[in-house]
Amino acid sequence: MNGTHRPTTTPEGHDVKLVSYDSRTGWEPGLLHGDQVFGLNSALWAAGRRASSGLPSVRAFLQEHGSQLPQIAAAVGPVLDDGALEPVGSLDSVVLGPPVTDPLKVLCVGLNYSDHVGETGRALPTHPDLFAKFASSLIGPYDAIDRSDVTDNLDFEGELAVVIGRECGRVDERDALSYVAGLSVLNDVTARDLQYRGTQWLAGKAVDRATPFGPAIVTLDEIGDPQALDIKTFVNGTRVQGSNTKHMIFPVARIISYISQFLTLSPGDVIATGTPEGIGAKRNPPLWLRPGDKVEVVLEKIGTLRNEIH
Repeated sequence: MNGTHRPTTTPEGHDVKLVSYDSRTGWEPGLLHGDQVFGLNSALWAAGRRASSGLPSVRAFLQEHGSQLPQIAAAVGPVLDDGALEPVGSLDSVVLGPPVTDPLKVLCVGLNYSDHVGETGRALPTHPDLFAKFASSLIGPYDAIDRSDVTDNLDFEGELAVVIGRECGRVDERDALSYVAGLSVLNDVTARDLQYRGTQWLAGKAVDRATPFGPAIVTLDEIGDPQALDIKTFVNGTRVQGSNTKHMIFPVARIISYISQFLTLSPGDVIATGTPEGIGAKRNPPLWLRPGDKVEVVLEKIGTLRNEIH
């Protein structure tokens, strides 16, 4: 686990969010309330909603309670508000990992903003263009990206990430959002030289410990419309990407429905929904990430990733 120190800022405007934190013996499921992190199992116990045995991960929690998230939030919120439960620590003292540390699937959509498709010179897709990452690709929201020994062409891609809350197979687009546990932020950091060596993207996209994810999972009832969120990426304080999720070619509900027709989605599965225009590879000259660079991805109503390149 990466012990990089984190800033004290917190995702804006939400009361209870799902996180994973380093308990010194392994990742534990937790809740972020304000700038305080609480143990999820302790909170469920205090609210009278705990299972008969402790839940080992956020994925395990979603497997058991993914269809009851609003009710559980309503029960747990007052417990955290009245100070009845001791926090694990504040954001400046707790190490956060990716919100789901052990997803069964990490699926990604390429070419999902028309301006990004335009900068690549490709034709607009007629169906979502999918590729995969793995749990080993994911790091926490403030961890260092230590991949300068793997590639000279490290690139950024700020994205909205969807976390599935309950098993989802062959669902209609009109019902697809009801299967979502919540949304988060993901930076689809890509080794472009590895990506372009062949016709498949896996080598450039699934590099170990190179994909920041987090800080937390924010439920849809706190967010509203997932297709109305500003997304921005900054490198060393300069904005390099800026768009809104309304410009997605394939909205979240359509992506979920499309995937579910041939692949059953499970609680805790992660879907990255594509990046807008501005990637480093398509700039003149290209803008590659170098050791010491600081990258931020800011997603409205959800949170911010902050990562340094090592």
